[in-house]
Amino acid sequence: MTFSLRDQLSNQLRSLRRYALALARNRDDAEDLVQETLVRAISGSRTFRPNGDLRSWLFGILHNVHVNGVRREQVRARGASAIEAMSSGQMPPNQPDHVELMRTIKAFSTLPDEQRRVLTLVAVEGMSYQEAARQLDIPLGTLMSRLARGREALRVEMGHREMGRRDHAQTALRAVR
Repeated sequence: MTFSLRDQLSNQLRSLRRYALALARNRDDAEDLVQETLVRAISGSRTFRPNGDLRSWLFGILHNVHVNGVRREQVRARGASAIEAMSSGQMPPNQPDHVELMRTIKAFSTLPDEQRRVLTLVAVEGMSYQEAARQLDIPLGTLMSRLARGREALRVEMGHREMGRRDHAQTALRAVR
């Protein structure tokens, strides 16, 4: 007389519930574990070997479901504590940075193609002047000239007359990456 999978699973319910209660330490959570175990066992029944130990297979599924739930809760707890830490501290609003970035992108799009290509390779992609000149197949002096004109055009368009050594457009464009 052969038993159906349903009958075999029913015979294991008491053991599964006891083991789930030992793992979860809470009757409701234990019942959820057993239910999830049965769902996974039924949906994955083709992976069970007919001559294998059904009880061991089910306990393995139950254990894995429990471990995955514990890990999920740990991730949630870490995320919640990180959000709490961020919300309790004073974080400056990012709207001014966003507005400045959008202004920079708009100004960047008005540049002539040759200046935009040079600025993209050097300021955004971080290529050296030599690498960018090779990439564009132009002399180094031409690259330097286009770069200087492009940076100055951005400064004028953005209203930054005196930027000192640090190129504001380069900083803003790196934020796009």
